[in-house]
Amino acid sequence: MGYRERIERVLERALQLPDAGSGRLVEAMRYSALGGGKRLRPTLVYTAGVALGASLEALDDPAAAVELIHVYSLIHDDLPAMDDDDLRRGRPSCHKAFDEATAILAGDALQAVAFDLLAGRADQSPAEAFNRLAMVRLLAAGIGVAGMAGGQAIDLESVGHRLDLAALQRMHRLKTGALIETSLLLGAAAAGVLSGPKWEALREYGAAIGLAFQIQDDILDVTGTTAEIGKLAGADAAHHKPTYTSLMGIEGARAAAETQRRRAHAAIEAWGTAGGGLAALADFVIGRAN
Repeated sequence: MGYRERIERVLERALQLPDAGSGRLVEAMRYSALGGGKRLRPTLVYTAGVALGASLEALDDPAAAVELIHVYSLIHDDLPAMDDDDLRRGRPSCHKAFDEATAILAGDALQAVAFDLLAGRADQSPAEAFNRLAMVRLLAAGIGVAGMAGGQAIDLESVGHRLDLAALQRMHRLKTGALIETSLLLGAAAAGVLSGPKWEALREYGAAIGLAFQIQDDILDVTGTTAEIGKLAGADAAHHKPTYTSLMGIEGARAAAETQRRRAHAAIEAWGTAGGGLAALADFVIGRAN
């Protein structure tokens, strides 16, 4: 079974939620979380964790948690108060399929499920409890004011303004890159690796592919179609958002993405064959069409 097939089963199990107070809320959560997607972030958890010796079972909870957080962020990003997008993954956004209030609650509840998964069971060993606490802190930092939420706030504040390259990179290191980097570090933490050369290599690798991912997103917003990318093409320009393509042009953005791909490869070069999966993911990030 591949990582994508595995995470689909883990997510399905995590979202059974038989004791939920509202069936409509659970329906909205499942609609958003089980409605497809690349599953890049859980794949990063599995790939990094396995490379460092973690079992797949130890990686299931952090992989599901980071994907649920990602889905929650997409639900909220699509709201009229944020990016006001009607399509996500080729289907109506959560607030269009349900309503705005339900979408807000679905995002909130998915975040709660994510942290509950990371907390683990009451009968876990002291070592596992230590690693779980480290993962909770990692995820909290990755999505907070110095991570994803902070980056989204900068994005909203930057609409209609022209940012220089350093400011644009900082925004996307937080908005997009922080959760990608966190995914890798969650895999490391599940393997009991919380510091040292491999930890730092993953941080460098994550920073590189986080930027590469966002640059490719900006390129696809210009070159892709709505059917291909699963959301409204050209939305960034329509909303007057600063992007790599508006700052550097298409070819400049492609060159920048390639630079980040090479940086990612260099970060894990010393890992040899153990880093093969991570190298392939770096290639995928800038080669994808959606």
